[in-house]
Amino acid sequence: MPQQASKPQLSTAAAVVTTPMNLQDYLALDGAPPARRIAYGSAPSQFVELFKPEGEGPFPVVLLIHGGCWTVDFGGIVQMRSMANALIAQGIAVWNVEYRRYDEEGGGYPGMYQDVATAVDLLKQEACADLSRVVAVGHSAGGHLAQWAASRHKLPSWSPAYTAAPLAIPAVISLGGLADLRNEAELIKRTCERDTVQLAGLPTPERPDVFADTSPAEMLPAAIRTLLIHGEHDDISPPQTGENYARRAVAAGDAAELIVLPGASHYDEVAASSPAWRIVGAEIRKALGLEG
Repeated sequence: MPQQASKPQLSTAAAVVTTPMNLQDYLALDGAPPARRIAYGSAPSQFVELFKPEGEGPFPVVLLIHGGCWTVDFGGIVQMRSMANALIAQGIAVWNVEYRRYDEEGGGYPGMYQDVATAVDLLKQEACADLSRVVAVGHSAGGHLAQWAASRHKLPSWSPAYTAAPLAIPAVISLGGLADLRNEAELIKRTCERDTVQLAGLPTPERPDVFADTSPAEMLPAAIRTLLIHGEHDDISPPQTGENYARRAVAAGDAAELIVLPGASHYDEVAASSPAWRIVGAEIRKALGLEG
């Protein structure tokens, strides 16, 4: 069944993680700086980083959204440069998104979602981007936001983050994502110490269900392909989390599957220096229609 853990062809001995990364290993991740830094607002966290391969393009693009439990406390955009540098070496541009998290002024609901929406749609103006070849990739809390960004066309018109013609994103890869805010509320509280109100706001008479415009699981079916990748030893967002989401998506009529990275932790999922990158990088290329 598509919602069950699959066994990817690149799940070979070379891709097995024998020493899983920890939080400190993750925080030490970095890479060469971007070609450009583009502001989309006046707040310090309202910008994107463009990583561009050599040449004029247009290039296939990865929309990259960092995690960190929706807080400023656990790194973020800098750690994504590890993946970004590996991708541009393969001829893939990277649109690395920063956004206001729940503990920044104007962040949380709806600011965090408005930031992601604005940053994603800004890609339409980038001449080097091949908009026919785009995949959203997010890690942890960024998995939630990447899945949300790809599902934005399902937003109700009353949502503050609604736009009439959002950038079309046909595929999303969630790396240890936490995208079902309703059903995974207990897990999110336990592993990230985040409450629903911090991520989805308070209900109002006009908005009684706070998950309707914040949780991708409530926006199914979204007519997108979702790949959920989790480390075997991910203790922030275990493989069961991805399996639960995939099952729900498939039941709604969407394409979704789970891949488990052998021996990997929550942090191996996003490190180009990890053996797990053999699988993650290959799946990104596949989603962009490139050879394996």
